[in-house]
Amino acid sequence: MSHATVTREEFLQDRQGRTFADVLSEPQQPFEAVLAFFDDADRQRRMEESEIHHDRPPLAGVVREFEAQPIFDQFLGTQHPRLTNRLRQAVGVLVRIIMERRGWKKTGRKGSLGVRAVVAAEAATPGAYHNTGGLAFWFLRAERYELEQGMPYRSVRKRLEVQDSRS
Repeated sequence: MSHATVTREEFLQDRQGRTFADVLSEPQQPFEAVLAFFDDADRQRRMEESEIHHDRPPLAGVVREFEAQPIFDQFLGTQHPRLTNRLRQAVGVLVRIIMERRGWKKTGRKGSLGVRAVVAAEAATPGAYHNTGGLAFWFLRAERYELEQGMPYRSVRKRLEVQDSRS
């Protein structure tokens, strides 16, 4: 399938995307770089493969590469947690828009990307909200998706149900 390009204008026309106008208008936020990063056919393919072949959220297929980009790593590690949280949420909205354009729908479940470091609830220290384990350093959870026409493989849980019913 060809890749799905999402422009700033299209993002702001989305029902959730419009709630992140602050992220797009804040000069410190690297949202243009986020759009450019996800406007890549290979990355979008890996996002789909993450769901189909690895039973993980689409973001899991590209999160290490995303976090390795200096512009994102520096921003997430040096800015106030409120700003970084808004960017991470906007990334989730962008992933949803891309996945829906490619024939996927949300499942209403989240998949783990990391194990969060213990941080005081009132912590406002830049870079405080990171993970101590898992796949991602900055992202904790991400939405799960399924193909509109159904998934090609059953999950381990579904296969176990069938196996147990045979016994």
